[in-house]
Amino acid sequence: MLLFVGLGNPGPKHAGNRHNIGFMAVQAIARRRELSPWRRRFQGVAVEGNIASERILLLLPGTYMNESGRAVGEAANFYKLDAGSIVVFHDEVDLQPAKVRVKIGGGVAGHNGLRSITAHIGNEYKRVRIGIGKPDVKELVPMHVLGDFAKNEWAWVEALCDVIADNAALLVDGKDSSFQNKVHLAMEAKGFADEADDEPLGSK
Repeated sequence: MLLFVGLGNPGPKHAGNRHNIGFMAVQAIARRRELSPWRRRFQGVAVEGNIASERILLLLPGTYMNESGRAVGEAANFYKLDAGSIVVFHDEVDLQPAKVRVKIGGGVAGHNGLRSITAHIGNEYKRVRIGIGKPDVKELVPMHVLGDFAKNEWAWVEALCDVIADNAALLVDGKDSSFQNKVHLAMEAKGFADEADDEPLGSK
């Protein structure tokens, strides 16, 4: 069994925040696989289903971002999952908007949701880093992250979440580089490629 975790803050006030793109990606996976209903579990909401012949629990913590590890830790303990069986989808200010990178372990780069998860289950879980970009002025980063996506951003946000959902089976199979490349090529085909991105697609 694997645990797919989307990071975000609960409630309609935060639904459109850039910080909530992890929620959006995991919700898109559930829609694509027609998984329902979401039920209150593990201090959040969760739904189970099969992807690529593997049983998956999709979890949206309801603990607010800074305490995400409480929900993840409870689910991991219940199913006796180690960190290697957990995939966390989260916003990443150090990636250009609409870019996706996958890595295992590493630092938390100031992301309080990741910091909380690492405190509860260790560091060697998989992260699907979803780029939201950042302003040039460092002091504006919190406002950027907690602000809603602009109207002209929603086209790529929705397209990217759909593409992530289309290719989720590759993550289940451990084909992380293939997942990155499929997402990149699909977004390029949809007209959302960014030539400024020079990070190798196969990087971890």
